Amino acid sequence: MSGTERRAEAPGAGWAEECRLHDPGGHAASGHDVVPRGGVRGGGPPVPAERSAAEGSPGGLDWERAVGLIHEAREVSLACHVAPDGDALGSMLALAQALRVLGKRCLASFGEPFTVPAILRFLPGQEMLVEPARMPAAPDLMISLDAAGQARLGSLAEPAGRAGALIVLDHHASNTGFGGVRLVDPDAAATAVLVEELIRRLGVPLDRDMAQNLYAGLASDTGSFKYPCTTPEVHDLAGRLLTAGVRPEAVSRELWDRAPFGYLQVLAGALARARLERDAAGGRGLVWTTIARSDRDARDVPYDQLEGVIDQLRRTDEAEVAVVCKENDRGEWYVSTRSKGSVDVGRACVELGGGGHRTAAAFTMGGEPAGIIDRLRAALRVPGDPDD
Repeated sequence: MSGTERRAEAPGAGWAEECRLHDPGGHAASGHDVVPRGGVRGGGPPVPAERSAAEGSPGGLDWERAVGLIHEAREVSLACHVAPDGDALGSMLALAQALRVLGKRCLASFGEPFTVPAILRFLPGQEMLVEPARMPAAPDLMISLDAAGQARLGSLAEPAGRAGALIVLDHHASNTGFGGVRLVDPDAAATAVLVEELIRRLGVPLDRDMAQNLYAGLASDTGSFKYPCTTPEVHDLAGRLLTAGVRPEAVSRELWDRAPFGYLQVLAGALARARLERDAAGGRGLVWTTIARSDRDARDVPYDQLEGVIDQLRRTDEAEVAVVCKENDRGEWYVSTRSKGSVDVGRACVELGGGGHRTAAAFTMGGEPAGIIDRLRAALRVPGDPDD
């Protein structure tokens, strides 16, 4: 889990547009590259979703059928996307806790690698997680959370395809349309918004642990309530979660404000290697750097500790686009991109086989960083520029 766009028309129309991803195959960027909002579509128009004026909750979705299936089920299998971010894991754990209150047998998991990112290990309820191999091969009822496409479930995609009933909760506009019961709202700031609504409709009161998981998801996908999808309704939901006992300073510390000392050394090296290309991205500027596996191995820093590097690089005044190339444990380069709004990095990353939002996206590629940046530079076309 774990990543800003709009239009100046009717109230809310702008932020909803900016909260959408680009990803034709449902392979949205993982972690914070998909943080800021909506999603990517794998072909076909976005799923229509309207908000109820009376409740401010997602309307036009098949809530009644979803609630009925859950109440009828003895066992429910939950799955979120691989390499879960705060919204994916927080949403899944909150729903698992609610199902436990209802007396349901619940199994929750995500596809390999089955490792909870270090920054999310504070989330309550992780004792309910099971390795993907222990999930039913053909569950009676399965619920997918925060996955834009079935492929994003990794090794759990096949069980999802064989499920007796598959409920999909997602907020990506790029959602590929999988699942028989679809609770997909591209205007929702996070999947956590939809899960909170489902829990309410199931008649389960929020306790502190559920609220903390939902708050982590909401805070993650709104960039700590900084991104354009941070609407009055988002703040209303955050307020309800605080009332349930969430300590926002504790969640923020875990998500953004702590790191091992070795991370500071890796960060220092990455910043020292940063390159500024003022003429790139249609003359709007590109700043980029690399972090090889050897850089973090030397400081004993795990890969999932590198999320925050891009946030430091993107502060560069002279660059509209910031990029960090991170070598993973398989020797591939995971390329995180950020834009301040005028350049659509989501479109560029889709061209290179990845996906993400207009202002936060990513792709994975083999080869050398210099060659990868050459290909990305060429993809960073700006509509209206002479070379577009």
